[in-house]
Amino acid sequence: MWNKNNQKNMEDPSNSSNIISKGTILTGNLQAHGNVRVEGKIIGDVTTRAKLALGSSSVIQGNILANNAEFAGAIIGNVQIAEQLTLKSSATIKGDLTVNKLVIEIGSQFNGKCRMGVKFAEIVIQEPSDPKQLNRKEKKEKTEEIVPFLKKAES
Repeated sequence: MWNKNNQKNMEDPSNSSNIISKGTILTGNLQAHGNVRVEGKIIGDVTTRAKLALGSSSVIQGNILANNAEFAGAIIGNVQIAEQLTLKSSATIKGDLTVNKLVIEIGSQFNGKCRMGVKFAEIVIQEPSDPKQLNRKEKKEKTEEIVPFLKKAES
């Protein structure tokens, strides 16, 4: 975690934590190497090679793939957990579960199919393309969309 010059080693992403706080809405897919804690809402798929923790105020509308997880919030989508999934009493899931181990507290709700004892291959995080190239493509697409509009406005 620290190198010999007492500087934090940022090259090991598995030691990082990501927090989506209460009141935050994230639209799009989330991929992380480290732990993820969600108190807000995510509309999209969530993938992490570490632990996913969902607080009681959290909502996820999308599929989930994680190594370990503890859910206290609401999930609408399919869930795949490589190791252990713990459903707290306030958790609600509408979707199918595929897990190695499952712990369910009294009061949690689950509507879907469940497969247990499943062994997973390594969870793969897809690295994004070069951000500079993405920005160029976006700008080019926007320009192409705007040019015909401007020609129509001039006539």
